[in-house]
Amino acid sequence: MSLPRPSADSIRKAARLIDPVFTGSPLMTHHTADEALGLRLFAKVETLNPIRSFKGRGTDYFMATQPGAIGTVVAASVGNFGQGLAYAAAKRGGKAVIFAARNANPRKLDAMTRLGAQVILEGGDFDSAKAAARTYATQQGLTFVEDGAVPEIAEGAATIALEMTEALDRRGIALDAAVIPLGNGALLTGMGAWLKAAAPGCRVIGVVAAAAPAMKLSFDHARLETTATAATIADGIAVREPVPYALDCMREMVDEVLAVDEQSLGAAMAFCRDHYGLIVEPAGAAGIAALLEHKATFSGRTVATVLCGSNVASG
Repeated sequence: MSLPRPSADSIRKAARLIDPVFTGSPLMTHHTADEALGLRLFAKVETLNPIRSFKGRGTDYFMATQPGAIGTVVAASVGNFGQGLAYAAAKRGGKAVIFAARNANPRKLDAMTRLGAQVILEGGDFDSAKAAARTYATQQGLTFVEDGAVPEIAEGAATIALEMTEALDRRGIALDAAVIPLGNGALLTGMGAWLKAAAPGCRVIGVVAAAAPAMKLSFDHARLETTATAATIADGIAVREPVPYALDCMREMVDEVLAVDEQSLGAAMAFCRDHYGLIVEPAGAAGIAALLEHKATFSGRTVATVLCGSNVASG
């Protein structure tokens, strides 16, 4: 049975149910950033909550909508989704088992453990870890939670867009485009669902790393395409095996997907530090990277993005 698409009604419900520690994040603007980019930019800052990323919204809403006792849930993560799931499970008396690649960011691994997750290292990248997690959940008779594959996770993430449009509507500001990092797709499809309902004049644009293009290739060619590697510094969007549900949703909710190179991702991190005084991880700054690399496309426009994570590897 096919799953329903993320809906505006469910997004409004999510805004009421999500732990307030994850909601109400700042919508930042700065004249020096606007001047440097040649546009008007509003950046939603999702780095100031207990897990320092937007993932707490979707995982908390997902857990809030599950019937009965939580028990143990299993997932794969490069770190931020796992932190969100661990936080939401522990709050409800449950437990999270998170599979991660052997080369995952040590800081993110430590953070998941501190939040109560059992972390198992398996495989050379995220998609290998996800395959192992799926097998483990089946063998143990546990619930497997796949980021990007269920509407509730996208609907929780979509509350970012709800807050954004409400704030801008109060100021009489209309968006020309929203430029959103694209990994497994929950953030993009969720925000896209809300924006298509509440701000239909806004173009919804996803951003992938050029070194991890599977989601863009699949969207552009309207078929599932995998890649042999996803060798990017932006581990949060390093996907080589797309999630079919997310791609299906993207057909209705997304106008375009852009790719950015590694240099632009590094420049975007520096941009966030220099103009906003924020430490943002490469995937979290992917929207800024797109605005830097594709300047002519957005010149003179009113644009929004999400600074969606700040869990940077040390050293």
